[in-house]
Amino acid sequence: MNRIFRLFQPLPLTNIGPLEEQLLQSLSQRDSATVRELIDDGNLPLAYTTVMTTLDRLYKKNLLDRVAEGRAFRYSLRYTQQEIQRAAAGQAIRQLLGSEATPSLPLSYLVEAVSEHDSELLDELQQLVERERRRMSGKHNKDNKDKETR
Repeated sequence: MNRIFRLFQPLPLTNIGPLEEQLLQSLSQRDSATVRELIDDGNLPLAYTTVMTTLDRLYKKNLLDRVAEGRAFRYSLRYTQQEIQRAAAGQAIRQLLGSEATPSLPLSYLVEAVSEHDSELLDELQQLVERERRRMSGKHNKDNKDKETR
């Protein structure tokens, strides 16, 4: 149930380009792979150096782990595909909320899209909002009590 609120937490998994996304998808279908193994699968009609450079960029973005294997590297995902998708969705939502002078307008778009997609998900969103309000209210009350005791 916390999946919607976790969307708003920044993760180091954002700003992924289409080629990077394609390579992450290819790696998600395996435990790990070298550049040669990814190319030999036949699903990537790309030059060796293109794949190598893109995997290196993904490694530098902290999206992949790698270990030396001879003269090459063996790459594996640092995060699950679900975590990457969640981060990308969170980034899109943060950009949407920051794009308007009145954040309620993009929120209305979100509610509309959620309700069109799945009415039960809209109920879940409402429950999450109510739970978050209770949590924030409890935190606010605790903070006020802490200030009073000082």
